[in-house]
Amino acid sequence: MQTDFLIVGGGAIGLTSAQALLQAGYRVTVVERGAVGQEASWAGGGILSPLCSWDYQEAVTRLAHRGMSMFGEAAESLHAATGIDPEYQRSGMLLLPPYQADLAMRWCEQHQVALQEVNLAGQLPESFYARLGNGLLMPEVAQVRNPRLMRALRKQVEMLGGVIVEQHEVKQFEIAGDRVVALQTTSGKLVADAYIVTAGAWSKTLLGEHALNIDIRPIRGQILLFKFDAPPFQNILLKQDLYLIPRRDGHVLVGSTLEDVGFDRTTTTEARDNLLGRVREIFPDWQDRQPIQHWAGLRPGSPDNIPTIGRHPQLVNLYANSGHFRYGITMSLASAELLRNEIEAKPQPFSIEEYRWR
Repeated sequence: MQTDFLIVGGGAIGLTSAQALLQAGYRVTVVERGAVGQEASWAGGGILSPLCSWDYQEAVTRLAHRGMSMFGEAAESLHAATGIDPEYQRSGMLLLPPYQADLAMRWCEQHQVALQEVNLAGQLPESFYARLGNGLLMPEVAQVRNPRLMRALRKQVEMLGGVIVEQHEVKQFEIAGDRVVALQTTSGKLVADAYIVTAGAWSKTLLGEHALNIDIRPIRGQILLFKFDAPPFQNILLKQDLYLIPRRDGHVLVGSTLEDVGFDRTTTTEARDNLLGRVREIFPDWQDRQPIQHWAGLRPGSPDNIPTIGRHPQLVNLYANSGHFRYGITMSLASAELLRNEIEAKPQPFSIEEYRWR
């Protein structure tokens, strides 16, 4: 198999990296330990925003907001090319109190992000807004439906000539001098000119001694799914760290937890009850409504939510694009852009020092 780049990991980051390189004319193979798009990229809620941007370092918001700005056109192009609608929509995000209004308004003004204080009358049913008062609306925040996005990305990668190899777990990097020469997998050896690790929560374990100072670990997130005949509200709702995401067909996602429990995707009654209790504080008439599904995913946790993007400092043909924590989908297009620019030695849209492999 002749290929320029072998990408290890078939989630949103791996597939968008493959897409960017294929569009630049490279031969690309994606190798995935299980099935493509079935880990954190499938499990997440699909909010295209770092929730409250003012809570994060500039390195996070810079990358996330560039990715957000690219998503509308990219989603439209994906739909047209593949026939699969990733259900991108600017549904807006409504923050429910308590929140830091002054900090939020100052940050949004400085970064030219739309934000407005709104009376919750008309936004939520009367029994809810009477208790909550005003909210903060970010009208430009969009969402995407993760499973559909992953199917569309996979199809486009294949349409562009990319090769996807599933059920191949990478066990070892073969090194000669300052280069990776092959990957040993559970189904044989794979060889390419260069290698890109996009394995999410598994990246540090996969790299072993070659991880150097990369600090990526699995952080479990649990989500509940409800079903209504029609969307019960239009905006994404955010109350502190609890979000509710309305889909077009009446599904509502509620999440999520942040649990440092290793590689354990088990769902727990404790998390379910906690999420249910917090939702019912906002919507008392949901007391008898039960979720139709409950799942967990493993995010690639990293210090301060800052991913590692770029070339290995010792191995000249090894790259990373991993550690995006909660915002892999949001950052995916911008991260792929930075990676391709680094590979081709092209100018970057902004400083990438914070993302370098150290």
